[in-house]
Amino acid sequence: MRVVIQRVKSASVTVDGAVVSAVGKGLCLLVGITQDDTLEDVNKLAGKVLKLRLFEDTQQEAGTATEWVGKPWMKSVSDINGEILSVSQFTLYATIKKGTKPDFHKAQKGHLANELYESFLAELRKTLGDDKVKDGVFGAMMDVGIVNDGPVTIVYDTKE
Repeated sequence: MRVVIQRVKSASVTVDGAVVSAVGKGLCLLVGITQDDTLEDVNKLAGKVLKLRLFEDTQQEAGTATEWVGKPWMKSVSDINGEILSVSQFTLYATIKKGTKPDFHKAQKGHLANELYESFLAELRKTLGDDKVKDGVFGAMMDVGIVNDGPVTIVYDTKE
């Protein structure tokens, strides 16, 4: 599984002109699933996302000359009681080595990808709760609004 992790002040998903999900401070995840992914990848990715320390500890001094509110890289989304907006994104497995048209053959087929994606959401919800983990509409054309905080953007692949 491949994910683009963005620390956000807010994020939302709109489908057909209607907002279907929105979160405040936390993470926006763009999640791609490939043909080789299994439940092991789901668990590995969920564990990494939930433990990744991308937020500052506002109880401590920054200790840097930058404009941090507190000590950076000390807290996870779980620690700050943050929210997650997860968006399925098969295009993360596009290849563009030949020509100018993307090739998506590495992406998992829709119904199989959806099963793993739902398992991933369930793992996140076990820790954060149903109200803290939102998602888009699997397979739909979505407008994703992101107010990146920092900006902080990290790409992680469970196979690398």
